[in-house]
Amino acid sequence: MRQKFLYVLFICIITIPVSGGDIAAFVNLGFSGNSSYFMFAQYGLKEADSSPYAELYIVDVPANNFAPYGEKSLDYKQKAEPGYGGLGALLNIIEQNIALKTKYEINHLSTGRILYHLIDNEKNEQPITFRDFISNKHYEISLHQKAEGKEKNVTSSFHIEMTITTPSGTSKTYTIGHPTYKRKGVRNYKIRQIILAPDEKSLVFLIEKEEIDTTGVNIRYMVETVKTTF
Repeated sequence: MRQKFLYVLFICIITIPVSGGDIAAFVNLGFSGNSSYFMFAQYGLKEADSSPYAELYIVDVPANNFAPYGEKSLDYKQKAEPGYGGLGALLNIIEQNIALKTKYEINHLSTGRILYHLIDNEKNEQPITFRDFISNKHYEISLHQKAEGKEKNVTSSFHIEMTITTPSGTSKTYTIGHPTYKRKGVRNYKIRQIILAPDEKSLVFLIEKEEIDTTGVNIRYMVETVKTTF
């Protein structure tokens, strides 16, 4: 079981090279048995002092919101030793929240199927279009974002428009996210992954955020979710 968990952890970690600021690693920690909940984490070392941190989240997929008590974080004061990437912070936060994992029936091996993955240093071409060759559904997805202000005073918002077309030609359009919600210190967003949940009706959009502080541009992650009707 330990070998399987480490394997899932390895294949689901995403890190992005960037100059200045610090880079979080994203980890897909799996869905609940009915795909109603999704668990993920991010971790790394702070640029300012090389201290490790980790954040863990459980998302209510149909509601596109955090589950009750589904936001956890750990910050350490001590400087990490050379060559240490902060993985211990991730393992600690997972261990400390086993009760949440059990409550929401998260299966670390149930990570869903990746429909879209943005390779490092590539840009999100708009719109993103692709076909799922298993279901033969066609996806057209546009990320709309707006930023105001400069440097540390920047604020931004985004939302996603998605149209799914079935093999029979039936289509439906979804608006995902909160177009009017402004995030302080975030200058840009990218769709890094689109994950199809095990129920094959729910989607998780992994969003990369560029956050500005005194150390430079930090890379962090968030998700938006949607449950489709076909």
